Amino acid sequence: MSSFRFDSKAIHFNKRITSDSVSKTQPIYQTSAFKFKNLDELEGYFQGEKPHMYSRVSNPNTDDLGAGVAELEGAPAGVATSSGISAILTGILSVAEQGSHIVACDDLYGGTYQLLANELPSFGIEVTFVSFKDIETVESAIKPNTVLLYTESITNPLLRIEDLDQLVHIGKKHSLHTMVDNTFATPYLIQPYLKGVSLVVHSATKYIGGHSDITAGVVVGDKVLVERTKAKVVNLGSNLSPFEAWLTCRGLKTLSVRMERHVKNSELLAKFLRESNGIEKVYYPSGASAKGNGAIVSILLDQEIDANLFCEKLGWIGVVPTLAGVETTVSYPLGTSHRALPASEQERLGIHKNLIRISVGIEDFEDIREAFANALR
Repeated sequence: MSSFRFDSKAIHFNKRITSDSVSKTQPIYQTSAFKFKNLDELEGYFQGEKPHMYSRVSNPNTDDLGAGVAELEGAPAGVATSSGISAILTGILSVAEQGSHIVACDDLYGGTYQLLANELPSFGIEVTFVSFKDIETVESAIKPNTVLLYTESITNPLLRIEDLDQLVHIGKKHSLHTMVDNTFATPYLIQPYLKGVSLVVHSATKYIGGHSDITAGVVVGDKVLVERTKAKVVNLGSNLSPFEAWLTCRGLKTLSVRMERHVKNSELLAKFLRESNGIEKVYYPSGASAKGNGAIVSILLDQEIDANLFCEKLGWIGVVPTLAGVETTVSYPLGTSHRALPASEQERLGIHKNLIRISVGIEDFEDIREAFANALR
């Protein structure tokens, strides 16, 4: 299977044969534990002779998800977690401990900002937020106890493309680990591990699952770091349930075809909105990859436009505080994802009252266009 190309890997990553009757699809191992014939067989688990004992520790479905995303990222190992935030936390704790220091980009997803700014200090971990646009700014923030550089491949919600080559260069220069949230790009567009990033995290709730019906996370990367991450997942109880892992694996199989349509529609919508009245600025990146630039478009409405009325007039396009389902939706960063940021930070980063983040779905583009044209009218 290592010779398969990306689209084929996404479909054929989990062919587990468990009996003489071979299911076409992977069964759901909906069990909290696994049965052993005797104490010798139980001991065999601890000697590596049996793969599973207790589903908080491992399960065929959760193992498949971690391995499947790792395969698409070009990484040797991966582990599934209960959410994107738990993936970030356990990944960080695999390299940072009490007394450690992290340098993180300042234009992160609001939930990640809260985790790093408000929760990590209780672990004795210090975090400095700086702009990653300037290599000198990043290097000036590094301290003797710095262990990690953290960023997003495409930032949320203003869609800055991170210079991963520069990130890896700084990390290697200062002997630091690097960690990248690749949720917005997915491995379909960007594969940070292949550029030298130590750990890659995903909120699999988003494009990996793809259908807005699960909450999950994944961490992939170096085997040693992933093993450390897995230990944190087990010990902190951040494991994913077998059924949600199975659903996420099912979604992963259509990642390529979904992303192809998401990206195409996003490019068309960004072009249309740039040519429309009532919009002060359109945020849509360029240069992310040869396959496109992602499936999110953010817009800053003109100041005289009522953002609430605009969202109401979108009709079938709902206001949803998440992204990446097959349906087109919009969210309001100031009131949801970045609500907890200090007002000064919101203003500095450009999280304004008329900023709308659009998660572009896979519907017929003309229907999406008409909805936005009507709302702007």
